[in-house]
Amino acid sequence: MSMNAVYRGPVDCPATIPLFPLTGALLLPRGQMPLNIFEPRYLAMFDDALKSHRLIGIIQPDQDVEEQVRLTPRLYKVGCIGRITQFAETGDGRYLLTLTGVARFEVEEELSVLTAYRQAKVSYGRFLADFEARAGEDKVDRVSLLRALKEFALANELKIDWKGVNDAPNEALVNALSMMAPFGAREKQALLEAPDLKARADMLVAITEMELARGGSDTDTTLQ
Repeated sequence: MSMNAVYRGPVDCPATIPLFPLTGALLLPRGQMPLNIFEPRYLAMFDDALKSHRLIGIIQPDQDVEEQVRLTPRLYKVGCIGRITQFAETGDGRYLLTLTGVARFEVEEELSVLTAYRQAKVSYGRFLADFEARAGEDKVDRVSLLRALKEFALANELKIDWKGVNDAPNEALVNALSMMAPFGAREKQALLEAPDLKARADMLVAITEMELARGGSDTDTTLQ
């Protein structure tokens, strides 16, 4: 999906962003994430974002057992900002949104704020390649990726749009499969934090092969 705004590097992105914690959710640069917003604090967050830079930080809670009793769950340190590129009101108090991924960020400091939603000071320096579309595509082992996808689809009786898969460039294919894969939160976080596209593709193949060897996929997350 095209965006009206252009993000060429960290200078084009805010240093302070709202955080939207979502377990099992993975947003990657130029990927698209549909959201159904209904909690008052997040309705307020999206209202505020629409008035300013239209950017939201998608980040996962860290699900260590010892942290689950906390009222404010601990978050992973790496997430991805997304721009609100589609927006609709439902008439019953909900928002239907689409976020388009821009770049990954690293949380430097979570801020004490008066808003009901969480905010953090972030940096983008570790992920400069995110601002370059299709960076590193030529290094992706597409053959292995497609083989793993076919085996996973067969084992789980999934219907795949193979024409769309075959037509997709490597970046779109790797990131879309990573976002849609029904893996657990830790696997999703590992895919998010992969240093480059090749590493993410290799990791996706490895995780898929491990799931096939175990005879199934994790079920604590749903397809996005």
